[in-house]
Amino acid sequence: MIIDSKKYSGPCCCGKEHQMLTRMVVIESSCLKDFDSWLEKCGLEGPRAAIYDTNTYYAKGLNRPSVQQEIILDAKGLHADEKATAQVLSQLSNEIRVLVAVGSGTIHDITRYCSKKLGLSFVACPTAASVDGFCSTVCAMTWEGFKKTLPGIAPVLVLADLDVIQEAPFRLTLSGVGDIIGKYTALADWKIAHVLAGEYFCPVIEDMTRQAVHAVLGCARQLKDKDPHAYEQLTYGLLLSGLAMQMMGNSRPASGAEHHISHLLEMEPVGLGAVSHALHGEKVGVGCIKVAAEYHRLEKIEEIGPMLHPYRPLTADYVSAFFGEQLCPSILAENTPDSMTEITPSKVEAAWPEIRSVIREIPSEEELFSLYADIGAKKTLADLEVPEELLPKLLEYAPCVRNRMTFLRIRKMLLKEI
Repeated sequence: MIIDSKKYSGPCCCGKEHQMLTRMVVIESSCLKDFDSWLEKCGLEGPRAAIYDTNTYYAKGLNRPSVQQEIILDAKGLHADEKATAQVLSQLSNEIRVLVAVGSGTIHDITRYCSKKLGLSFVACPTAASVDGFCSTVCAMTWEGFKKTLPGIAPVLVLADLDVIQEAPFRLTLSGVGDIIGKYTALADWKIAHVLAGEYFCPVIEDMTRQAVHAVLGCARQLKDKDPHAYEQLTYGLLLSGLAMQMMGNSRPASGAEHHISHLLEMEPVGLGAVSHALHGEKVGVGCIKVAAEYHRLEKIEEIGPMLHPYRPLTADYVSAFFGEQLCPSILAENTPDSMTEITPSKVEAAWPEIRSVIREIPSEEELFSLYADIGAKKTLADLEVPEELLPKLLEYAPCVRNRMTFLRIRKMLLKEI
């Protein structure tokens, strides 16, 4: 399968002109054998360096691309952070003109960041269908302990070798499914922000993201049987979601309250008192279940007006008490100016019928739980090593990690008794 991503560039019915930097996406068995040929087709010239970790360098079935330099990072404790990027930048030859990420999400975020910083072309070679960020223009980084999104660069070319992807640990595959299923609540949050605050919304980008979800739903139960078509569809869904983010220019279509729960767990705030070693997509998948359950619970309220109070912006005392002194400045900076500043109880009340309608598009907690059980994915907070009794804290503090309007953030305007 080849996606000619250039077709997504140009004027759109939303009124904007989208720019697609990725020229071609190749999802085929053994496509890395023809690495040089694919680069030539995309006009990529000059010395290139490949970035691996110690796991992906020895991935089963991997045809390592022909490059002038290889940088191999220790997979143990590896994160997309200031330490890993500094390690790559310090080792990289001055002659390099193309950076090639060979690995899963962490390696791609590290390489994408370095490509942006140095102004180099970027090629993505995913070795597992674990996340949807391979085609994104942003990097999900942990910077001085704070989980944040930093500017990156989109890959000119994506080469997804299905022979390698099918051999990846099945847990990584299930992580990819969880990342995609999270789009249900992410899209709902985006539409609610559009309804309530007039936030920019593009139906074409929404449709692309929903296509990605449907592609994965149609194949999820066949993945455990190593069905080649199922792996192709999962990889297609993940890459299509990334292309949608690229058109958007940010992660809005793909990341909402469910991702904020994942980010909160990854930041390990002192007030939470829990550490999860789960993969990003596993945390997103469970986060989606928890967010869906809470959204549907609140959607049953018919008259929301009497239950609303004015939105209260975050204070230093509130943030510091939960996140601790180290993370407090970053959290406050992220939420200034607050995305909810102009939202009043009367606006929420007026938009409530439409908000309820959007929430009804999200599958129920029971439907999601059943799917996860069928495919063997993590389903509960306990599966993430997080005590179930911490759910109220997750729901309360997750909106703080991103200054993005979600229904979970709007929920802060509801009376505690609800």
